[in-house]
Amino acid sequence: MNRQHRTKLLNHQSRAYHEGVVEFINQEWTFFNDLTDEASSLDDFLHQEVEINRNNRWRKGLLMEEGAVKLSKEVVYLYDQEEIKIKKHLQYSFDQLLDDLHDDSFFQFVMTLNSLHFSIYDCIYGYNQLTFLENEPNKSGANFFIFDNEKDICSVQHHFVYSSQKHDRFEFTLNNGKRIIIEKLNSSK
Repeated sequence: MNRQHRTKLLNHQSRAYHEGVVEFINQEWTFFNDLTDEASSLDDFLHQEVEINRNNRWRKGLLMEEGAVKLSKEVVYLYDQEEIKIKKHLQYSFDQLLDDLHDDSFFQFVMTLNSLHFSIYDCIYGYNQLTFLENEPNKSGANFFIFDNEKDICSVQHHFVYSSQKHDRFEFTLNNGKRIIIEKLNSSK
C-alpha cells in the first residue's frame, strides 16, 4: 500500500465533516452545526477544506475570508442559509500514529475500526507514546485512543515493539464488552 492508497482510504471515512448551514448575521458569517446545534464564527474555519453543494454536486474548496470559497478554477461566494461541509481535523497524536504505522498495520487498524462502525474522525482522546521515543533506536510501549461514534464508545490500546522488526498489537474494546485483538509483525523498512 502506498501513500495514494492510504489517502483514498482516509478520504472515504464516515463523519469526516462538520455538516451545517451558514448564515450571514450582523455582517458576519456564522456556521450552525446540524449535529450539535452549536453556532460558530465561520472565521474559525478559515483556510480549511470545505464542500459546497452547487448544481446538485458537492464541490471541494478552501474557505477564504468574507464567505469566499476557492474552488479548483474559480472563487465563489457562499449564500445565506447555504448547506456546507467543513472537513474535520484529526487529533494530532492520532494523526502522528497513523503516519508512523507500517502500511499493513495501518490498513488492518483502519479496516478493523471501520468494521466496528467507527471512523478515524471519531477519535475524542489520544495518547501517543511513540512521539516521545522519536530518536530512540528501539521503541516499545503503549498508546491509548478513545473513539465515540455517537452510539458506542471504543477504547483502543496499541502495544508496539519497534526494533529490527515492527510489532503492532491493537486491542479494541467496546462499551458493550465486545473485544477484538489484531497483531501485525512487519519488517522495519
